[in-house]
Amino acid sequence: MRIIDNIRHFFEKRGFDVSTRVADKMGIRATDVRLFFIYISFITVGLSFGIYLTIAFLLRLKDMVYTKRSSVFDL
Repeated sequence: MRIIDNIRHFFEKRGFDVSTRVADKMGIRATDVRLFFIYISFITVGLSFGIYLTIAFLLRLKDMVYTKRSSVFDL
């Protein structure tokens, strides 16, 4: 269990460092940056799932239109 705690501590320390550095660069508080990322993640979940489904549909359509032919005689 000690290894898992060390790994978790490592990622928590480095993860919050990103928000702090962005906040310092922009001149705002780190908690505001963290809240922004939390709100954006809730808002974009539906959007990213819709984009994923659209791309999956288009790729499926492309596969149906452009089928790979093994030889010239398959035309």
